[in-house]
Amino acid sequence: MQDCMQYKPFMKDIKSDIFEKVLTQRNSYEESEFNEVDIKKALNAEYLNENDLKALLSSKAENFIDEIVLKAAKVQKKYFGNCIFLFTPLYLSNFCASKCVYCGFQKGNNIARAKLSEEEIEEELQIIAKSGLEELLLLTGEGREFASVEYISKACKMARKYFKVVGVEIYPLNVDEYEILHKSGCDYVTIFQETYNPQKYEKLHLAGEKRVMPYRFNGQERALRAGMRGVAFGALLGIDDFRKDALSCALHAFYLQKLYPHAEISISVPRLRPIINNNKIRPKDVSEKRLLQVLCAYRLFLPFANLVISSRERAGFRDEVIKYGATKMSAGVSVGIGEHRGDKKGDNQFEIADNRDVKSILKMLNSNNFQAVMSDSIYVG
Repeated sequence: MQDCMQYKPFMKDIKSDIFEKVLTQRNSYEESEFNEVDIKKALNAEYLNENDLKALLSSKAENFIDEIVLKAAKVQKKYFGNCIFLFTPLYLSNFCASKCVYCGFQKGNNIARAKLSEEEIEEELQIIAKSGLEELLLLTGEGREFASVEYISKACKMARKYFKVVGVEIYPLNVDEYEILHKSGCDYVTIFQETYNPQKYEKLHLAGEKRVMPYRFNGQERALRAGMRGVAFGALLGIDDFRKDALSCALHAFYLQKLYPHAEISISVPRLRPIINNNKIRPKDVSEKRLLQVLCAYRLFLPFANLVISSRERAGFRDEVIKYGATKMSAGVSVGIGEHRGDKKGDNQFEIADNRDVKSILKMLNSNNFQAVMSDSIYVG
């Protein structure tokens, strides 16, 4: 079995040092060392440093959740007002060449596989656009042989006709490949690192391109070097020590933004969800209270970043956390292939908990005095 640190021949190494910096911070983080004094210091700081973040992610900080939430709400109001950004995903293909034990798309899982044709993509885009949404995230399984750069590039060009903001959540690419997508209208790249623990990463990713941990880690930096306007990060909380993974994800984004200050940064806070043909996948130790703690710590550490709350979470929880830290949420979500057209061809990646349509989300936002933002940019082709 290939070493998870060893690049495949086609993978270009950009010689970044951020991977080592994040792992150093992760390995040295002992959350039990932080006490009430550290937590109060973080809460009184105008801007947080790495140690402040570590304190707010510690187990002792759970006793200060009310104070953390109150401070996060004030910071959110200061920088985002009452704005909540909306988007929806479109799954293009669920074929996958990687074997990741927590994912419904994984190679070898007995599910219905499908890939949208160009005609089907066009039809899905038209249906989603009618909802009023202006930001779209295109997704595929891991594997170039099933969804080539050319295929994804064509999908980006098609999406650009209907949407002002087009992002991708696909397998990581080299800089020149991201440049192709960028020229085709893509301006945002999302990559979930899943876990930042190399030992656990190797155990969870058994085969395929995704097994190469540092290549995946450096994906956002390659995307920015290719001209992308923004990048998004995420750790799948619950598959390892969620405090260390939450810390690592925030520092990954923080260090990259210091190098690329123009970049728009987003962070998601997804938890494990049940997957098809596997009843053992459940979040470990990540209660809603702890997820709220992570979200609010992120808001205080990265006040300008968009924080995304996934449809993996129940509706009531999502409706609450947009008051305290989350600034972006999905609406009208389908995680199957072809489901928007009412002709589902391929199975879902995971189970979602909030399946409200766009109208329902807009009604909720309006009743809570939030302003739905469909897009905040003008694309110049």
